Amino acid sequence: QVQLVESGGGLVQPGGSLRLSCAASGSISSINAMGWYRQAPGKQRELVAAITSGGSKNYADSVKGRFTISRDYAKNTVYLQMNSLKAEDTAVYYCNFEGRTWPARTVFNSWGQGTQVTVSS
Repeated sequence: QVQLVESGGGLVQPGGSLRLSCAASGSISSINAMGWYRQAPGKQRELVAAITSGGSKNYADSVKGRFTISRDYAKNTVYLQMNSLKAEDTAVYYCNFEGRTWPARTVFNSWGQGTQVTVSS
C-alpha cells in the first residue's frame, strides 16, 4: 500500500558528494521513523541513519560527521546528504519508513527498491 521510490544514486569519486531522496506514496496517518540502510556485496544490511517523529537523529559511527539525514513531512520524503564519500560507502542504499496508514491506522514498514552508490576513482 505504501510505496517508497528512491533516487539520487550514482558513481562518484572519493571525497565527492551525493544526495539520496526517498518519497512515499499512499495514505499515511503518521510516520514513526524514517531511515536509510545499505548493503554491500557479501555483507549484512546495516543501518546508516535514522530520524524519529520527534526529530531525533542517529547515525552509524562510520558515517558520523559526513552524512546528514533530513525530512520533509509535507512531501513524505526523506533525504540523505552524503559528503566526503569513501570507497567503503559503496553499497546499495535502501530507505525505510515505519508508520501507520490512513484511515485504518494499520502499521506499515516499507522499503524502497534500492539505489546503487559507487565510490571509486
